[in-house]
Amino acid sequence: MPDTTTTTGPAPAPTAEREFTVEERSQAQLVFRRFLQHRAAVVSLCVFVALILLAYVGGWLWKYDAGQYTPDNSVPPSLDHPFGTDSAGRDQFAQVLRGTRISLQVSVSVAILATLVGTLWGSVAGYFGGKTDTIMMRISDLVLTLPLIAVAAMLAHNFGGTWYLIALVIAALYWAYVSRVARGVVLSLREKEFVEAAKALGASDTRIILRHLVPNALGSILVNLTILVALAILLETSLSYLGFGVTPPDTSLGLLVSEAQTALTTRPWLFYFPGLFIIIIALTINFIGDGLRDAFDPQQTKVRQ
Repeated sequence: MPDTTTTTGPAPAPTAEREFTVEERSQAQLVFRRFLQHRAAVVSLCVFVALILLAYVGGWLWKYDAGQYTPDNSVPPSLDHPFGTDSAGRDQFAQVLRGTRISLQVSVSVAILATLVGTLWGSVAGYFGGKTDTIMMRISDLVLTLPLIAVAAMLAHNFGGTWYLIALVIAALYWAYVSRVARGVVLSLREKEFVEAAKALGASDTRIILRHLVPNALGSILVNLTILVALAILLETSLSYLGFGVTPPDTSLGLLVSEAQTALTTRPWLFYFPGLFIIIIALTINFIGDGLRDAFDPQQTKVRQ
């Protein structure tokens, strides 16, 4: 009887199933990754953070105080005095650190105050539209037409030369720039589906503006905040140079440049070092703003990759 059994080979191995992972990244994570790809912005951020640490920590660690008089009068840069000394023997490095602290306090305060006021003003105008938008934007246009240096010098002269009053004066002139940007973004967002859904659910106008419109306009707002830091430090420098900015016993980078203009030919280090710090701060802030502008995509909230 023939053998009916069949010989079969080894059973085929089960096919391995591919595993697919879907990673969900938030808008903040995507912005951070894009920002890291902007090398100039990353380097500028590191330099700016180093300047902040140098200004606020270095002053405490440095062996000379900004107001300390030494017997080394009009000494050029050396190991003991890296930025030299002035005619009274004060260490210029210590003064530059103190001036950097005051200038940063002024510029950051201006950026925050002007951004808060301008964002709320522009958001309300763009959301409600109509007569409200017309009236509010005409007020902004009026502020924009004012000559900045002339008005700021007049206000600073009347209100005093302390750094926080200077910051208030400059912020009172710069908020209108932010309001125009915020209004433009809100005008494009107020017709979106999520705003209509919030209205249908009974959300108040205040909640829609603060919880839906402003967060979605955050990208443009942050970019303008960095620009305001650079503009504020340059305007404060101009005011101090003209004699309408920060006044002694406070100091700033602009005031140091102003005081050193008469010694430009005899003691140039008194002029160049604070001027160099002003240029570095302005450039790094501008590069950081460029990196944020490239990184933000306000049309996306979450993307699967």
